[in-house]
Amino acid sequence: MRIALDQWRPVTGGRAEGLARLDAAAGRAAASGADLLVLPEMALTGYAIGAARVDAEAEPEGGALDLALAEAARRHRVAILAGYPRRDDDGRPVNAVRLVDRTGATAATYAKTHLYGDVDRSQFAPGDRLAPVVELGGWKLGLAICYDIEFPETARALALAGAEAILVPTANMAPFASIATRVVPTRAEENAVYLAYANYTGAEGDFDYVGLSCIVAPTGEDLARAGTGEETIHATLDRAALTAARALATHLSDRRPDLYDPLHARPGDRK
Repeated sequence: MRIALDQWRPVTGGRAEGLARLDAAAGRAAASGADLLVLPEMALTGYAIGAARVDAEAEPEGGALDLALAEAARRHRVAILAGYPRRDDDGRPVNAVRLVDRTGATAATYAKTHLYGDVDRSQFAPGDRLAPVVELGGWKLGLAICYDIEFPETARALALAGAEAILVPTANMAPFASIATRVVPTRAEENAVYLAYANYTGAEGDFDYVGLSCIVAPTGEDLARAGTGEETIHATLDRAALTAARALATHLSDRRPDLYDPLHARPGDRK
């Protein structure tokens, strides 16, 4: 599977701008021979847009943004992972991503479970479950959003569920560049999975985004790494490389779950 990952500036002109940029990015991805396009967190609307705009943009299942994403995938014959506000089954706005295949059919949806800071918490309700692991193009894929991947339990749970690659739309800002350069490669290596991390560049509100989007091998090595400007990067997932990495990295089979019960407790619950 060949992945195209777009690092772009946040949308400032609402959904019309977001959808126009989605169509252009999908066209570029298809022209490059990519099977899958991955975009940043809340790519179609912007991320730090305020609770009122999030509430106005958020739609239930089958809304206009869902339909437009599916149409872009069908038109360009490329699978797409894109984020935008959606409403959960209780009507709450959530920070969500949708993965559609090249026919526009939905492969998975996911709502961010680990909310970061005042912006996330003022705009969104948290998701209540990790993403399912789904198959696309012969690969088992897991999903996470931004802050989620900074928790080792998230990547480990997806790996244990069978994920061979984890796709992570993000909106990572200064001064946290080390997430992209240290934490993300570590998550890939310690779980022997591919990891694609799609970030913004430029400014949005009080945030200065650091770029540094990457596609990382299951050995933790960069396959592709963006700089700090707008850029598209590409890499191909290789089955033989995954098998070789997993033969050397035996963390999953060598775990001692019998020792890890305290990980299920919150700090205030410990005695």
